[in-house]
Amino acid sequence: MANPKRKWSKARTSRHRSLWKLSVPGLVDCPQCHTKKMAHKVCKACGYYAGREVVKVAQ
Repeated sequence: MANPKRKWSKARTSRHRSLWKLSVPGLVDCPQCHTKKMAHKVCKACGYYAGREVVKVAQ
């Protein structure tokens, strides 16, 4: 029976084990402009976060 030539590193092992856990990112509606955005991030469409304008968006 074949044996591995060398030990895998811990980083490689955890990367190997985590590949099946891919999932869709959590998208939520922006309360300001009602477009889909990532949760806990500034909206790219309007520049608002937590009810106030954080980034000026050129329109």
